[in-house]
Amino acid sequence: MPPSKKARAAEKAKSLTTGSGAPEVITRSLEDAIGSQVREYRKHAGLTVSELASAADISPGMLSKIENGQISPSLSTLQYLASALNLPLTMLLASYEGSRGCSYVKRTEGVAIRRRGTKVGHNYQLLGQSLDGNVAVEPYFITLNKDAEPYTEFRHEGIEFIHMLTGEISYAHGDRSYLLEPGDSIMFDSAELHGPDKLLKLPATYLSIIIYQRR
Repeated sequence: MPPSKKARAAEKAKSLTTGSGAPEVITRSLEDAIGSQVREYRKHAGLTVSELASAADISPGMLSKIENGQISPSLSTLQYLASALNLPLTMLLASYEGSRGCSYVKRTEGVAIRRRGTKVGHNYQLLGQSLDGNVAVEPYFITLNKDAEPYTEFRHEGIEFIHMLTGEISYAHGDRSYLLEPGDSIMFDSAELHGPDKLLKLPATYLSIIIYQRR
């Protein structure tokens, strides 16, 4: 018996996956999305279920069901909740209605910035920004000019990934150093002291992607 149209579509979708270990995107219902938003904003405001329910003039049981996506609240109930949380009503719908974030930067249009501790000859271009969510991602195009100086005192929360494009440097992380030539990559815990300790072939360029938890 030939596979159904639904089965063929599922098989095709499976064949188009990227091979990443990231979990699949789960599409939530409107009730789940609203409930999640209400819960997060309630916790952010430091309110208990009973306190928010009282402020919104609904029962704690109803609020609990809303937060767990078990019921679809009326528009008036959502308005009461939004008012009690001091939010516009649209914020409670944002995670369902909002489009997925995208940051687009044309060649040479990255934002030139100066990171903490940067030395003369270290040029940073920010290539994009994560728009929302709990995890921040900062991709940089870094150029070490001929007047650049070694600097190994970078230190910040998160994980950093570097991919070497041109030139040649030695990159220190803690008490070890790694030779980076075009095509080489390194990923490390950036809470440890790090940075280029020997500039062997300049100018040099590389991509640096920093990922950390927002506070």
